[in-house]
Amino acid sequence: MLKIAFASTDRVHVDMHFGGAESLVLFDVAPGRADLIGFSEFAKAEQAGSDGRAGLTGTVKDKVIPKLDFVKECAAVYAASIGANSIRRLMALGVQPIIVEPSHEILDLLNEVSLALVYGGLAWVDRAKAKAEQSPEQTASLPTTSHRLISDASELE
Repeated sequence: MLKIAFASTDRVHVDMHFGGAESLVLFDVAPGRADLIGFSEFAKAEQAGSDGRAGLTGTVKDKVIPKLDFVKECAAVYAASIGANSIRRLMALGVQPIIVEPSHEILDLLNEVSLALVYGGLAWVDRAKAKAEQSPEQTASLPTTSHRLISDASELE
């Protein structure tokens, strides 16, 4: 199983910038199944001055640190946008940052990962799958929501 996070306001669509995300949703994904295993809300990022950013890297005002802590065990994070600094920080944690069009449906992305777990084709999924197979599986908390996903190409018809 791979843990995947999504920057989402409604738990249905990817619609937020990672650094400014006010909420992240976390799924455990396996071939044919996705379990909602976590959801976290974060402090709203505030503008610092007329052209400054909210929070500076490495300070107590850094709004990205709590998000990085939440996703540190994930294989990937999907967001509508991710800044270069956050991309570097995610990659340093071994988390693949993935930028998708705003309002992309999470269920579609989960199905894409499910199929990639079976057939390959997404390099980051192949790497994450190999890494997961090398480390002992950890037990997850009970899922609050489970989705049946596509795990065979014949189901696409």
